[in-house]
Amino acid sequence: MNLNNAINLFNFDEAEKKGFDYITGTDEAGRGPAAGGVWAAAVCFKKDIDYKLFKKLNDSKKLTPKTRLELFEIIKNNSYYSIKTIDVEKIEEINILQASLLAMKKAILDVQNQIKSKNFLTLVDGNKLINDFDFKQKCIIKGDSKSACIAAASILAKVSRDNYMEKIHEEFPQYNWKKNKGYLSSFHIEAIKKFGINKYHRKSFLKNIIKSPSENRKA
Repeated sequence: MNLNNAINLFNFDEAEKKGFDYITGTDEAGRGPAAGGVWAAAVCFKKDIDYKLFKKLNDSKKLTPKTRLELFEIIKNNSYYSIKTIDVEKIEEINILQASLLAMKKAILDVQNQIKSKNFLTLVDGNKLINDFDFKQKCIIKGDSKSACIAAASILAKVSRDNYMEKIHEEFPQYNWKKNKGYLSSFHIEAIKKFGINKYHRKSFLKNIIKSPSENRKA
């Protein structure tokens, strides 16, 4: 990948940062799947980092798993960061959008505690601001392809959630979460019909597949 892309991402952040001591980006992973929690990360890069380390930086969805893992460690070593998750029970209670925003909020507040400053701007991927948030924030649509700190947060969240889905795959291998990561692939749908749902499934996402909770079989 071209170093110019990484430089453009960092330049975007520098332009947004004017008037603030720090700039933080946040993104989530796992809004769409029908199983597993939602994850979010927040990243605030340290000063004077070597841009050459980030020549592969991009939206996590555009990277190979190998590249994401490589950048995962580089990002952690060069930033103040936090990774948070909201479990299925809470997702069902408050809905997936609010759960995603809550995970982002938790991650950002953790980073704020690390940088020890209130004079920072948070760039939030998407078009929804975080609720009940006392610090300056700004929505960036498709921010993971525009902003370095959002792109980095997308990678931390994606890798963390993928690792989690691979872990719970071992508990319920019949759904093949190691491959589909909880999304409703044809295999996953057929497995639900055959084995029913379990504690990691988001029932509200499965209304067209299961008729009622009483008809579910415990996997």
